[in-house]
Amino acid sequence: MGRIITDLKSSFSRGGILLQLIYINIGVFVVGAVTDVLLQLFRIDIAAPLQQYLSLPADISHLLYAPWTLFTYMFVHAGLLHILFNMLWLYWFGALFLYVFSTKHLRGLYILGGLCGGVFYILAYNLFPLFSAEVGGATLVGASASVLAIVVATAYREPDYPIRLFLLGSIRVKYLALIVIGLDVLSITSANAGGHIAHLGGALAGWWFAASLSKGTDLTAGINWVLDALASLFDSKTWKRQRRPKMKIHYGEGVSDREKDYDYNVHKKEQSDEIDRILDKLKRSGYNSLSAEEKKRLFDASKK
Repeated sequence: MGRIITDLKSSFSRGGILLQLIYINIGVFVVGAVTDVLLQLFRIDIAAPLQQYLSLPADISHLLYAPWTLFTYMFVHAGLLHILFNMLWLYWFGALFLYVFSTKHLRGLYILGGLCGGVFYILAYNLFPLFSAEVGGATLVGASASVLAIVVATAYREPDYPIRLFLLGSIRVKYLALIVIGLDVLSITSANAGGHIAHLGGALAGWWFAASLSKGTDLTAGINWVLDALASLFDSKTWKRQRRPKMKIHYGEGVSDREKDYDYNVHKKEQSDEIDRILDKLKRSGYNSLSAEEKKRLFDASKK
């Protein structure tokens, strides 16, 4: 069992953000399913407690007592088919997304799409009289809004990219995105109205992100900053740096080896950050957008 857990941790850390998002969704689903089985075995009458705790309520008064659900709902699924189709779409279009955007854009847009989908869902259920009788007990789960944000952003950047569909043949990604959005619009009065409304919010987030990025504004920058800050709290290296012992001063011996190592690591980190910035600019605006100095730095880095 220990070996399996070790392999999963290794696969998670090496898999990149796309596989990590899929792993998180699957992990939450498995934990919820196992919890439900255990409760039934002990005849404890609580239906899907994890889903209830993490799903997004439509009622604003309920949301005030569970604000975390605006974030957690996008990692929760109602059944096997629900998570299967969402993860397949995330895998297919996430891989295509990464051809034209960066990994941080994928992570940030997944969250941004989910947030916009959740806000659309809450607003619709509290504004439209059609949902007034349901708002008290309605909840939302699923990664669909996040996935549709990724689909629409990809369609905005590469509208004519051909997608091959089973039995339907090849279709350009822009038409596929329009078909999905059209079906959601026509389905906002169906039994799954909340899900379709959330999809539209996610689609708007994808368009908003891609259109803003083409003008030089990255809407996911703030989200990624927060996620990086939270991740650093659980990084042992962060605390080791904070607990770094005071360096001994040896008069007349020049700079200590510890100081040299520290300065070298700082300089190396700055170089790595600069290359990441240039690569993001390359993906966002193309090679011709780079300055002569940026091209030189990229070329020098490629030779190392």
